[in-house]
Amino acid sequence: MIEARGLTKRYGSTLAVNELSFDVAAGRVTGFLGPNGAGKSTTMRMMLGLDNPTAGQVRIGGKRYHELHHPLRTVGALLDARWVHPNRSARAHLSWMAKSNRIPARRVDEVLEVVGLTSVANKRAGGFSLGMSQRLGIASALLGDPEVLLFDEPVNGLDPEGILWIRQFMHRLADEGRTVFVSSHLLSEMALTASELVVIGKGQLISQSSTEEFVARAAENTVKVRSPQLAQLRGVLHQAGAEITDSGEAILVSGMDSDKIGEIAANSGIVLHELSPQQGSLEQAFMQITGDSVEYHTGLETEVADVLAETSEPLAPASR
Repeated sequence: MIEARGLTKRYGSTLAVNELSFDVAAGRVTGFLGPNGAGKSTTMRMMLGLDNPTAGQVRIGGKRYHELHHPLRTVGALLDARWVHPNRSARAHLSWMAKSNRIPARRVDEVLEVVGLTSVANKRAGGFSLGMSQRLGIASALLGDPEVLLFDEPVNGLDPEGILWIRQFMHRLADEGRTVFVSSHLLSEMALTASELVVIGKGQLISQSSTEEFVARAAENTVKVRSPQLAQLRGVLHQAGAEITDSGEAILVSGMDSDKIGEIAANSGIVLHELSPQQGSLEQAFMQITGDSVEYHTGLETEVADVLAETSEPLAPASR
């Protein structure tokens, strides 16, 4: 478990993180979201002892990072996939890390196999593609078989097969009871990967909740209805207090759930061809909730929000 309490970080006159407190529980994937400049990277660096907080602290399993005798056995992290000496091979890099934390040498080949780098284990890391570097970074995080894992943009540079692999792998790590904390700007991927969210803006906590609660709180849910008797249905629903928006050959109903709509239609002898709840997307919810925390605004943001509202699909739960 990760416990952050009152985390604050100043760089001169710049307040990067401001009294940030949150918990990351074991046994689930927790997403870490926020606009650019929100303080995500600074927060993760403070978790790993790479930056000292101006105030506050982070405890991992009840201890601060610098109190851990062999930190790689407790915490594995991927922050910068290119943090490898370019002339070292993948195997040499992992062997060096293993020795520094008294990790058995056999573990090096085990993690190379897990991430699919066995065939290139003796090649120079400087010649790796970004996707291969990401896999080596993930291998480094797994090396000590830690209970806590931190990933910053883990799917960066991966192809669709690699993205699916890391998503399923993170779920498996969480199923084993580990604490998995992942930062990403790919919101559609986070909707499929994370069951919990910690959302920050301008260095402060905006929200901590389940992914479904975050979306439900921000986005208005509607019900899509198709019927050969739309005009009659529109009238009875309006009388019952529903708000109705035409959508081509269907209507979108808000202020009333699908059960109630079905009952009203049945009582009125109206045939329904479709009755499907339309939940908002994580992208919509994120833009709505973090809008005031974006450091730089452009004229595209309203246009993007409109497009998302028109094309959004129901949020799929984090699948296993």
